[in-house]
Amino acid sequence: MTLLDTTVWHGKINIDGWRDGRGGTADAVEPATGQVLGTYGVADPEDVREAARVAAAAQAAWAAEKPEVRAAVLRRAGALWEEHAADVESWIVRESGGIGAKAALETHIAAQECFEAAALTSHPAGDVLTSNDDRWSFSRRRPVGVVSVIAPFNFPLILSIRAVAPALALGNAVLLKPDPRTAVCGGVALVRIFEEAGLPSGLLALLPGGADIGAAVVEAPEVRVVSFTGSTAAGRTVGELAARHLKRAHLELGGNNALIVLEGADLALAASAGAFGSFLHQGQICMTSGRHLVHESVYDAYVEALAEKARHLPVGDPASGTVALGPVIDAKQLKRIDAIVSDAVAQGARVAAGGSIDGPYYQPTVLVDVTTDSPAWSEEIFGPVAPVMRFSTVDEAVELANANEYGLSVGILGDVGQAMRIADRLVSGKVHINEQTVMDEANAPFGGMKSSGNGSRIGGARANLDSFTELQWLTVRPDIAPYPF
Repeated sequence: MTLLDTTVWHGKINIDGWRDGRGGTADAVEPATGQVLGTYGVADPEDVREAARVAAAAQAAWAAEKPEVRAAVLRRAGALWEEHAADVESWIVRESGGIGAKAALETHIAAQECFEAAALTSHPAGDVLTSNDDRWSFSRRRPVGVVSVIAPFNFPLILSIRAVAPALALGNAVLLKPDPRTAVCGGVALVRIFEEAGLPSGLLALLPGGADIGAAVVEAPEVRVVSFTGSTAAGRTVGELAARHLKRAHLELGGNNALIVLEGADLALAASAGAFGSFLHQGQICMTSGRHLVHESVYDAYVEALAEKARHLPVGDPASGTVALGPVIDAKQLKRIDAIVSDAVAQGARVAAGGSIDGPYYQPTVLVDVTTDSPAWSEEIFGPVAPVMRFSTVDEAVELANANEYGLSVGILGDVGQAMRIADRLVSGKVHINEQTVMDEANAPFGGMKSSGNGSRIGGARANLDSFTELQWLTVRPDIAPYPF
């Protein structure tokens, strides 16, 4: 039996074991073909409340476990991602519409996230503080208790595991709400891996559902921290709800990321980087290169090189193994992408490549002569569209890059010295010199500024410790202190 054999989880959610959800069932659908791949359970708010109570009860014993016990579970989980990579990758390809290489990246990073998280269990848990009194004074980190993780569809495994793994490693329990469009590869897969790894029951609940479940996993009294990845609009709602209940919300939101091509850049390499940054996974990535800023001296040549790349990237069913781009996740998103491109053209933009729908697919598109107030330039498209604009001076490039509500990722291609000076002037959570904008490593802090989120809230020991622990002040005296009362 494979890890994701449907007989285990068919029609089920997970609360201290697989069971029917009060919300009924839903189908996992392949966006490329419309084929039903399986049926998973759907939670309702009462399921969430029960899962939170179960998680809180299980968490105390888990937090009290020896660090080496928690580390062993995380290491086994990492090894299981490697052992079951082919099974999980097949689901990522078919359920999320990602190509095989993208699916392989997800399982690889999932393993690395677990290995990195295992090291958190033995990380120093606090500091010895000075004190003006006759006592020992300490600052120590304690688990927050129950963490809710709300994850999106685009990189369903990575964007779940990068919060689930460190939260568990640090002694917390987790309520996981995956996107309904990728509930298996972004939800069922995680629960099955941790089951096999020996995680005690009740510590990781699977609660698929819609906006009502998103609200419920924030509102549950036992939940102290919410880790959300998704759109800026949805993130604002989650943040507002968490604040109302005095809970910490770590928000990784949208992006409209600039790729700056400097004078003298190698155009063949730059066009390759630009195509990868804009077209990987059909542009459905928060870090996608959504705005190409190109020096006027190389603008025409870059546009043609990028358009040539776009014209020759094969588009189709990723399960065939022969394509570079798969389907857009659903018809609603496909329609939105096309509307943004059509609107830009109506305002005077020119399509240098692509710009058309073919079934569930959108052709990789290069847009030129776009104005700064066009949605194609100012908004996050979440589709395979590369708008290109020229600049003449470094000051203009910096101004254009910063003149956007988002601040997640920027790539700068060309002279390193000039790029370093530009990097110091950018308002962005991540800056990559001589790389495109899509980048993630398990040991690196990840987060955005402005409307892209509330800082580096995930990745690396410092960010994960800050996200999933509370600081407690502890003092110790040899005898009871004397007081004047």
